[in-house]
Amino acid sequence: MMTAPTLRPTRSMVLVVDMQERLLAAIPEGPALTAQVGFLLRAAAVLGVPCLATEQYPQGLGATVAPLLPLVPPERPAKLAFSCLAVPQVRQLLRAQARDQVVLVGIEAHVCVLQTALALLDDSVQVFVAVDAVGSRFGIDRDTALARLERAGAVPTTCETCIFEWLGGADHPEFRTISRLVREHAATRSASRTS
Repeated sequence: MMTAPTLRPTRSMVLVVDMQERLLAAIPEGPALTAQVGFLLRAAAVLGVPCLATEQYPQGLGATVAPLLPLVPPERPAKLAFSCLAVPQVRQLLRAQARDQVVLVGIEAHVCVLQTALALLDDSVQVFVAVDAVGSRFGIDRDTALARLERAGAVPTTCETCIFEWLGGADHPEFRTISRLVREHAATRSASRTS
């Protein structure tokens, strides 16, 4: 029986796929998706989990959205291919991190996220897809992509699940910082639902 992988902060990184202005404008709940990605990235920074971000044809689709810019590296490889791994620079940056677990977030779930995840799985990387931080223009595309990825071996998860797996327990030195971040994010989500 295979053991289900558990995220470890020393083994994992976050790959932010194409969270760009013009692409997000077409995604339902784009601001909520941006908030989820930001939440994950803030916690990752506290826990020492590195991240990498890509941009699909930024000349035409714009840069990474402003709320995420302070949370991602300034070096954001541009691409025309849908899979991030088709870009040699992305492969080099991933190799340089020497991590065998990648948490995927971004858009679109059925195009760039899907093709990137399949390429990572093909490279024997453990792929975790934060389902509350990936989006597509249409729900059927997102849902079908997530089902396909799970069948292919990717692990469906959520941002908060990732964060608490990285944390490991209440005895972690950053537990209070993460707890505060989780409470603040939950309050923001609740407020946006009622407004």
